[in-house]
Amino acid sequence: MQPQEPVTEPTDAPAGAEPAKKAPNRRLRLWLAMGAGVLALLCLGGVGVAVLLYDEETKIERAEPDAVADNFLRAYLVNRDDARAALYQCRSGGDFQQIAAYRADVLAREKQFTATIAVTWKTIAVRTNGANAEAETDLVKTTSSQPGRVTDTWRLNLVDEDGWRVCGATQTS
Repeated sequence: MQPQEPVTEPTDAPAGAEPAKKAPNRRLRLWLAMGAGVLALLCLGGVGVAVLLYDEETKIERAEPDAVADNFLRAYLVNRDDARAALYQCRSGGDFQQIAAYRADVLAREKQFTATIAVTWKTIAVRTNGANAEAETDLVKTTSSQPGRVTDTWRLNLVDEDGWRVCGATQTS
């Protein structure tokens, strides 16, 4: 038997190579995870605050009859947005035939004369009697092409149905 060569332990890296990289530091991973968690909570909190602010800004105010009358007139006659105007109308029924005819007349005249007709009002006088109210105002039609104004007095009937709502509009003069 011949003597055997001494066995040497193999090295981790071949000669001339860089030593192996350390495993990722556990503390660094912990700090990164905590930072990401805090950032996620801040983002969620920001989203919550944004939703609350949006809800508050878009909330429909029905606490005062004059504000409801103003918002209804703006939605129906100025913006001509039936869906938005419906938010200020009473839940069942209502007499809106005269104001619908008024708006149809404005639209027809705009088309006929190829001019814009602006409808405005200044003050809304309100008389309340329990859960009912009447709001009176002068609607002023002004054309863009010709100087001139037409003023008509209107009465809006309002009812307090968990907040004031317009249930009719009639021309008085």
